[in-house]
Amino acid sequence: MRNFCLIASLLLLFIIAANYNFSEASRLQACRPSGTITGKTPPPGKCNQENDSDCCKAGKKYKTYECSPSISSQTRATLTINSFEEGGDGGGPSECDDNYHSDSIPIVALSTGWYNGGSRCFNNITIRYNGRSVSAMVVDECDSTMGCDDDHDYQPPCPNTIVDGSKAVWEALGISDPDDVGSIDITWSED
Repeated sequence: MRNFCLIASLLLLFIIAANYNFSEASRLQACRPSGTITGKTPPPGKCNQENDSDCCKAGKKYKTYECSPSISSQTRATLTINSFEEGGDGGGPSECDDNYHSDSIPIVALSTGWYNGGSRCFNNITIRYNGRSVSAMVVDECDSTMGCDDDHDYQPPCPNTIVDGSKAVWEALGISDPDDVGSIDITWSED
């Protein structure tokens, strides 16, 4: 009887562990890379490096994502800087309205998964950093599925956890020269 109880207990523990591992694996796999893009050297003068933007490097493999982590009341992300003005490092006009926008207003681009096919266009999000917050309007996608081409200013695909903010967003968070910082860890939520 004692062996039966021991075997039953071990079996139960095995089943619980297997279910936990399966659930945890499913959660982690919910947003895995969807592919890669191989970088190529941009034509001369074609990669806009405003705001310290990276240019694709020949032969380097860049991960692509069709998804982003789930959104919560405190979604973790990386804030980067982007120019939404014509000729800025954001490339073409904004995805939401096919227009350029002034960097003096608080606006953002979200990674592909969070952009969600444009369903968040013109919605406001609240960005929090170091005790400060700012409300910013979503006007663009930070493309996590494509890059290293003319449409994307020969820049790599965005990681899947990016909130790409205008200079006004950075200033509202107390950072007057984002180029000195590069990127910061933030949280954000939908308004």
